Amino acid sequence: MVADIVTQVAGDRAEVTALMAEGVDPHLYVPTRSDVVRMQEADIIFYSGLRLEGAMQKTFETLSGNGRPVYAVTAEIPQNDLLAPPNFEGHPDPHVWNDVKLWSQAVAFVAARLEAYDTTNAEEYRANAEAYRQQLNALDTYVREVIGTIPEAQRYLVTAHDAFEYFSRSYRIPVESVQGITTESEAGVDDINRLVDLLVTKKVPAIFVESSVNAANIQAVINGAQSQGWAVNNGGTLFSDAMGAEGTYEGTYLGMIDHNATTITLSLGGVAPNNGMQGKLNGAAVTTNQGK
Repeated sequence: MVADIVTQVAGDRAEVTALMAEGVDPHLYVPTRSDVVRMQEADIIFYSGLRLEGAMQKTFETLSGNGRPVYAVTAEIPQNDLLAPPNFEGHPDPHVWNDVKLWSQAVAFVAARLEAYDTTNAEEYRANAEAYRQQLNALDTYVREVIGTIPEAQRYLVTAHDAFEYFSRSYRIPVESVQGITTESEAGVDDINRLVDLLVTKKVPAIFVESSVNAANIQAVINGAQSQGWAVNNGGTLFSDAMGAEGTYEGTYLGMIDHNATTITLSLGGVAPNNGMQGKLNGAAVTTNQGK
């Protein structure tokens, strides 16, 4: 997501390199030797921050200490806007991109750093950032509208790990997950049973896997619900910690969020265009509640 912001703001004024490929879990990613060399050679280094890239934190600190310009794009998001999970006191939830308005603040942050570094092209960076933020405003409106069409009784988002709390708060959909905010923690039997009970009691029609998280726990929840007489559907794959394939619409932040919102809405019985906000999706999953 960070590389996508920088690409949108910098345009053709910079060569942007993303270190993490599609489907990579940033919580667990360890920088390779070639990654470190690339960062040492870069003019500016941007990362998400809020300890999302936990295994890379020491590398960022070392590079910064050696005089490299290293910036967390979430650095200026007000503390009052950040969520603080009770089990991770002192460590805000890093998944801020799932609230489009919050992530838009990161766009302004990147633009300001590029403007300061390359004053010659400052106006261009500023204009690019403003144009991109207008697109994000339209995306935020779309997500809010389609999620709002989901019948209230079915409006529960159940996912593999706790990456959607900001999405939940902003777009008013309760969220539950098998794992916590970091995939470093393993789900236990109690976590799975808790979600099975929720799905069966609330008659939630679908549960979602994530592109960067092992789907085994989700399948265990589906099997558990089925054993209690409720056939919950696999609602499809959501992009939580990583975007889709490079070169695709889903491989952009706009496409990632469009895909997620459209897939969630259709799978939970709401109304949304099957091909998404801009008609660029390949077709989001549509599920039907087969439970009895």
